[in-house]
Amino acid sequence: MKKTTGTDRTVTRNWRPATQAIRGGTWRSEHGETSEALFLTSGYTYDDAQTVADRFAGDAPGMTYSRLQNPTVAMLEERIALMEGAGACRAQASGMAAMTAALLCQLSAGDHCVAARAAFGSCRWLVDNLLPRFGIETSVIDSADNDAWEAAIRPNTRVFFFETPANPTLDVVDLAHVCALAKAHGITTVVDNAFASPALQRPMEFGADVVAYSATKLMDGQGRVLAGAICGSEEWIEDVLLPFQRNTGPNCAPFNAWVVLKGLETLSLRAHRQSENAVALGQFLEPRLEKAGGRILHPGLPSHPRHDLAKAQMEATGPIFAFDVGTRARAFAVLDALELVDISNNIGDARSLMCHPASTTHAGMAADARQDMGVTEGLLRINVGLEDIADITEDLDAALKAAGI
Repeated sequence: MKKTTGTDRTVTRNWRPATQAIRGGTWRSEHGETSEALFLTSGYTYDDAQTVADRFAGDAPGMTYSRLQNPTVAMLEERIALMEGAGACRAQASGMAAMTAALLCQLSAGDHCVAARAAFGSCRWLVDNLLPRFGIETSVIDSADNDAWEAAIRPNTRVFFFETPANPTLDVVDLAHVCALAKAHGITTVVDNAFASPALQRPMEFGADVVAYSATKLMDGQGRVLAGAICGSEEWIEDVLLPFQRNTGPNCAPFNAWVVLKGLETLSLRAHRQSENAVALGQFLEPRLEKAGGRILHPGLPSHPRHDLAKAQMEATGPIFAFDVGTRARAFAVLDALELVDISNNIGDARSLMCHPASTTHAGMAADARQDMGVTEGLLRINVGLEDIADITEDLDAALKAAGI
């Protein structure tokens, strides 16, 4: 591959996904390095005054300041855009920086946003608390009810915002229906795709306008750094997102971008293997939980109300699912008895992790709001890792027995 082949869309758009994940976006310096170079610099120098003037005016390509561009970050952005099938991508400091920027860059006082009820706690905080603070109206609906989306539309509705599958209740949104409805009304869809990643689901193929990520999750996938990303058309990124990002600064650090670049090389392999492990673990748990009066929320199992839709939208249903053991005391007993699986609120990691959402990821929400979205006191969320599935199963088996299940 030549030094600039990875940045040539006329070539890279014809590569298959696995090749894009390894080589997309790669730009090699005069040294011809194999691995992407890490550029730790805040600013850049120029040979003459006109060059810098042209760059700042947008009349010439090139770097100006690392809040706006950095060679390492630019490689990550191009790779994610390719994998997503997007016109462009801008990397962010974290997943929540991405969600915040994706909404605030396009919403103003007097606008209306319709959001899914089931969402990560901080995403719900944006909808329930931050947006109304700036005079932006919000409505929260049951995202699995297709009719609810249309019923929530007002003359000032500008954005549909949702996760699919959702955190932590694994609600699945009908992407094609909701995105088509939005387009018919001139509404922009913003999809949080962190539970799937582009290796398992590409919302733009179903009509989504904007796809946002916590790249901390499956993209890095090894618990090392924080990062986020926002994908959209080149026009939307340049005209809507970039002015906000330029002046507010939620940019991704070069080192974090480099780490995520390395993670993307194995993303598909990890995501599919972890999905297989998650289905196997779910199949083990389901009869056990049913016998004990519990429930499992797993889109990879036929018992999920939108199992067929999840299979149609996703290449695999991901490493994350939830199950309910009835009470907080019993949930804590399961967690405390774990030997292999870590108690941790992260997801997408190569290690198996489990948490109690009501006391961690959704602890900042009011109890009635948690209950409304299905985050009960007995709910546990698990990220199934790359360990041998027999070892994961044995650990859960012992933990359930210790909790009397």
